[in-house]
Amino acid sequence: MSWKTLDDMDLRGKVVLVRVDINVPVQEGRVTDDTRIQRIVPTIRDILAKGGKPVLLAHFDRPKGKVVPEMSLAVTLPALEAALGQKVLFAAGDRAAAVAAMGPGDVVLLENIRFHPGEEQNDPALAQELASLGDVYCNDAFSAAHRAHASTEGVARLMPSCAGRLMAAELAALDAALGKPLRPLVAVVGGAKISTKLDLLSNLTRKVDALIIGGGMANTFLAALGHDVGRSLCEHDLAQTARKIMDGAQATGCKIILPLDVVVAKAFAAGAPHRILGIDDVSGDDMILDAGPQTVARIIDVLEGAKTLIWNGPLGAFEIAPFDAGTNAAARAAARLTDGGWLVSVAGGGDTVAALNHAGVGGAFSYVSTAGGAFLEWMEGKTLPGVAALHDAS
Repeated sequence: MSWKTLDDMDLRGKVVLVRVDINVPVQEGRVTDDTRIQRIVPTIRDILAKGGKPVLLAHFDRPKGKVVPEMSLAVTLPALEAALGQKVLFAAGDRAAAVAAMGPGDVVLLENIRFHPGEEQNDPALAQELASLGDVYCNDAFSAAHRAHASTEGVARLMPSCAGRLMAAELAALDAALGKPLRPLVAVVGGAKISTKLDLLSNLTRKVDALIIGGGMANTFLAALGHDVGRSLCEHDLAQTARKIMDGAQATGCKIILPLDVVVAKAFAAGAPHRILGIDDVSGDDMILDAGPQTVARIIDVLEGAKTLIWNGPLGAFEIAPFDAGTNAAARAAARLTDGGWLVSVAGGGDTVAALNHAGVGGAFSYVSTAGGAFLEWMEGKTLPGVAALHDAS
């Protein structure tokens, strides 16, 4: 790897600016899911163990460069303190004074960095101010690495920089999946629309050996091939784009796996009466809501022949039964193969984490990324500014 980690840095007595992502869901003033907080704990503890003083830089929601009291990071303090098992000092005002007052073993959380209008503009003055607060910069927020902001990219170029434990683990997992994968390499891409994943699909057809397409976007491909998809979610105006993607896959030797059969209903509702139909038997008022059993069996067969899997998005309307069956079965097969040592499985982006958790296998893949946009942009083959800055600093 061409970036430095915490192991490469001398942190004793030094202030370490740590960019973290604790943009967690909150209801009625309480954190309802602390997954992202739990994932930064190893980095903070390792900095403390090495004699460093962690100063946490983070954003919360989208205040657009203005101070919005409802978007204060103060709401995360109880969950952060519970995860770390110690008090965390909160700096709502003078950042420099808060850092100067730190003693050994202290952890400081700075107020929402996006309250500052210069953050999202990658303002050099803000980056310089942040750099003046510490001695070392540590980026542990892969999920924000696709943003060229002052706290993710600008400051990294002004001081000794490294990747935190979560960032390093994420980059290593992604490199194993697309950088130097064991083959055959298979990708599962689901979700509602092709239009949101054009770059992703085009890049994957050049990289993977087989591309399994599910969810609403599969309907657009089926329609492009002349199949009636009834009232199903479908971007008919992108039929030509779908055909172009399929032509590109054929040219590179990437096999595209589309549904053979589907689960249809007249209504999008839990427990709605439903039927299993071949793709040639869908009628005008049917809605395709899941992959059928033949399709799932074919997907599992492809997974059993794979060495590496990248998963992004569900195969159907996984939020409601019985239209979660396809996603559940395929995800559980991937988990079984991973557990058996047959498959390296990396998943992330969009509804993926929720879908895998719904299937009961969120912890059974080799790596599950909590990053949304950053994971997708990496899959699209784009350069992530926050990662590039770490490379350049090494």
